[in-house]
Amino acid sequence: MMKSKDILFGTWLNYREQTDSIWIEFFDKFTSAGIDHFFIHASSKELKHLLSLTKNLNINIHGWVWAFNRPNDKLAMQNLNWYSVNKKGESSYDARPYVDYYQWLSPFSSGAINHIKNNIKKISEAKGIASVHIDYVRYCDVFLPITLQKKYKIEQKEILPEYDYGYHKNGRKQFLDLYGIDPINIKNESMYDNWIKFRHDAITKIVKELKVIANNNGTKLSAAVFPTPEMSKEMVLQDWASWNIDMVCPMNYHHFYGENIDWIGKNVRLGLKDIESNCIYLSGIFAGSLSPEMLGKAIKVSLENNASGVNFFSASHLSDEHLKVIKTFK
Repeated sequence: MMKSKDILFGTWLNYREQTDSIWIEFFDKFTSAGIDHFFIHASSKELKHLLSLTKNLNINIHGWVWAFNRPNDKLAMQNLNWYSVNKKGESSYDARPYVDYYQWLSPFSSGAINHIKNNIKKISEAKGIASVHIDYVRYCDVFLPITLQKKYKIEQKEILPEYDYGYHKNGRKQFLDLYGIDPINIKNESMYDNWIKFRHDAITKIVKELKVIANNNGTKLSAAVFPTPEMSKEMVLQDWASWNIDMVCPMNYHHFYGENIDWIGKNVRLGLKDIESNCIYLSGIFAGSLSPEMLGKAIKVSLENNASGVNFFSASHLSDEHLKVIKTFK
């Protein structure tokens, strides 16, 4: 396990309107516990304000951006051809799978891609931002975690067309030109494997372009991703082990999968095995599902399996007792 001074602790949080003194009090409280990376879902204007406010504090602010899932995005909603389409031909603009805030843009729409790039560019231009932290860098869930299947009363033992996305007309044409078959008509298993990889690669190509944008503006690209490379490729068509970005935060939310704490350590090993050695790995832990004692065990098993640190979801779930436990690792 690494030396305590080298362990990185972060937390996800949403920006909220409050006084500067309350923000400083918040950052002081968390940094006292050893948390100094803050992944904040906010506009570029809000992030710039926090960066200016905290310029004399020894903290790292990351701009958390929802990439492909863009619920109620005003510009996107004026461009209906930007949205992802499922195998039934339904657009995510109005056929929102699982939950109302699922409104997915397509990696095969040039307009959608440019919109995503512009969103990342705005955040990357904020002076002093530690990284642009991209989330929902994937398709809609083909398979939900087992506990969420039960919650939504859905059984997903096989791929269901209403949750199988990536069938935008542009993507279908590109695949047809490449392989001579419209993916909607695929019956052959090996050809379907090509279609899966084709969709993986579409996301990967965009991520690599987003990394260039972030790096060219003097910052890093980080991402919240699904637990392991293989799970991610199957469940959400996200091949994050191929991205070669600066930092990954796999969401090792064990309770969603009906698993125990040891499962987190296994995921860390599997993730580190498949990524570049220069990529920082922060193990994402769902603090709200854990007692302070169990949180300590989740941190320990992550660090024992060589994670660079832990990212906690979320700041609002971290009690004073949780923070006391976190502080013991520093």
